Amino acid sequence: MIYDVLYFAWVRERIGLPKEKVTSDATTVAGLVADLCAREERYAVAFSDISALRVALDQELSTFEAPLDGVREIAFFPPMTGG
Repeated sequence: MIYDVLYFAWVRERIGLPKEKVTSDATTVAGLVADLCAREERYAVAFSDISALRVALDQELSTFEAPLDGVREIAFFPPMTGG
């Protein structure tokens, strides 16, 4: 599958891209992250501690164990705080 992957805040800074199209056979978000980390060091650095990240699938908050069936857009970002 081809996914639109978006990166926000320090995730974007570490990877060096705001978004990209990613081709992957991963079936879960965690599998996609593993594929990305295998690509280049910058992805491994950005995803080194996924407990410090949140993910949204098609603009809905989700988990790293979530399946990617039917998903078109995946966004990675740090936790949000209110103020």
